[in-house]
Amino acid sequence: MKAWMKPVSAVCLLALGACAQPAPQAPQVVDPYASSGAGALYQGDLAGGTLGAEASAQYFSTQVGDTVLFPAGQTSLTPEARATLGRQAEWLNRHGNFSAVLQGHAEETGTREYNLALGARRAGAVQEYLIAQGVSADRVRTLSFGKERPVETCSDEACYAKNRRVVTVVSETGAGS
Repeated sequence: MKAWMKPVSAVCLLALGACAQPAPQAPQVVDPYASSGAGALYQGDLAGGTLGAEASAQYFSTQVGDTVLFPAGQTSLTPEARATLGRQAEWLNRHGNFSAVLQGHAEETGTREYNLALGARRAGAVQEYLIAQGVSADRVRTLSFGKERPVETCSDEACYAKNRRVVTVVSETGAGS
């Protein structure tokens, strides 16, 4: 090989290398939760922890308390009822993606119409208390069952006391609703 051929061969190899197409870049990985603005969305069970368990209807029912009781023929809130409703309001204010239906009930004595009206007044009293505690009015609605859905079906005072109640049922309203 002649001495001048080595530099010419090197230049030719460099020129061919410059013409070669670059290697394709690896696809960019996008985190689907990065722009959600509300932090992590995963609400399932995690090993060794209960992240997100507080933001569930089951937690509300079992830990916060979903039922308040009333004295016979009354719609006024007892101190125990106010304590339970205070916890409900705190939970509802912390979890703005939930709405509540307040189900008013009455014992089996009295006419159907009287008990429907009594259940409605009890649910209304609970609604007013929750709104006064800062829960938005558009997230709380009332419903009266009167004596149609008793917890206990017997004819003594112990059963009647359990049926004079308002049950707060919460559900997720979903984004934008």
